[in-house]
Amino acid sequence: SNSRLKSILIVDDEPDIRSFLKRGLDKHFGLIELAQDVAEADELHQRCRFDLIISEFKLPGRSVVEWITELRRQGSTAAVIFITAHADLEVAIAALRAGAADFIMKPFSMEQLLAAVDRCMKQQQMQREQGVHSQRREPAREISGLVGECELFKNIHDLIRRVAPMPSTIFIEGESGTGKELAARAIHDLSGRDGSFVPVNCGAITPELLESELFGHIKGAFTGAQQAREGLFAFADGGTLFLDEIMEMPLSMQAHLLRVLEERCIRPVGANRETPVDVRIIAATNRDPEAEVKQGNFREDLFFRLNVLTLRMPSLREHKEDLPILVRHFVEILATELGMAVPEILDENLGRLMAYDWPGNVRELKNVIERCLLLGVPPEQCVAVPMGLPAATTDRQRLKGDLLLESVEKNHILSVLEMEGGNKSAAARILGVSRKTLERKVQAWNAV
Repeated sequence: SNSRLKSILIVDDEPDIRSFLKRGLDKHFGLIELAQDVAEADELHQRCRFDLIISEFKLPGRSVVEWITELRRQGSTAAVIFITAHADLEVAIAALRAGAADFIMKPFSMEQLLAAVDRCMKQQQMQREQGVHSQRREPAREISGLVGECELFKNIHDLIRRVAPMPSTIFIEGESGTGKELAARAIHDLSGRDGSFVPVNCGAITPELLESELFGHIKGAFTGAQQAREGLFAFADGGTLFLDEIMEMPLSMQAHLLRVLEERCIRPVGANRETPVDVRIIAATNRDPEAEVKQGNFREDLFFRLNVLTLRMPSLREHKEDLPILVRHFVEILATELGMAVPEILDENLGRLMAYDWPGNVRELKNVIERCLLLGVPPEQCVAVPMGLPAATTDRQRLKGDLLLESVEKNHILSVLEMEGGNKSAAARILGVSRKTLERKVQAWNAV
């Protein structure tokens, strides 16, 4: 591919990781430079314009995020992939702020990394092309990720196309796992807005932090605020802010948000001046908003403000006719991401999937497919467990837990072992794992 000409900078303080990355990427890139900290990386960056920077997130010395933010200010268009062993919400937000394109958790395989690099390069290519002709051509199935061909889905695609270019606030309703964030991203992608798409899960940030996360704060605004910080609203200026799980937002914050929507200005915590912002808001919930308003958990005036246009994402139960398309879509995407050959899946084998209720919706389907690919079993085997459970235990919470994954894996491994007459080496070969891994798992089950 044309990435042969690309230049890449790898920043990590572990020599082993640097050489692992260099070996894996060497044949794909024209120029690869290595640095062990930000100071060294910056020196290299002054001499050469890199197309891609792959960096450990937590390095001794100067902060990577600070450095990348500085490079962006200087006009650098390098794509950035962060690798890290410990990501939490703070880290993810900081990475987003710095304009990272991807986040990879250690330990990772070369396939995972190459898939991320590929995504980055495609994204850059698209951005460049859109710069050339900002009139985006949108063929019918270009709403990325939202796969479905039933009437319900055609209507959703039409609605997204119609509302995307407007500045109106949009409210997305739907159960967990129905693709609310994908719909929000699609709206942003088709909006023609050139700012960032910034997703925020209102339920995942503590109420004390939420105000400063959204609106930013000035230096010394509260204990621990050693420096001023831009909030996610400022970061989404010119773009789209996606407020997921909006019904989890504390009442005190709801009043602030209402004011921002009415006045199109934000006030960082501790500041006495307001700053105008141009942000398109998309809010989403998996709860019943009317019920939340009735119970006094959510302000009615704010709900009216947000609920200008409602988009309801259907549960997978409502469009099961799309299952074969979805299965093929996930098999192709995930097999490619995992660096495997794409297995052939026949529609006539999907009866069990069609009969299953999918409490976790499309997200659950995606997880089931990923599990099948990893275990090398056909998809219908992966939903055998919940369907075979006695009615009393088909409680949704139980199904959502790890019960599925662990028991499917255990049953599968034990049946392969039995088939091979207890020969662990042979079973490990069939399963595509090392004998050591297999022994560790079996030992863990025996210990229980």
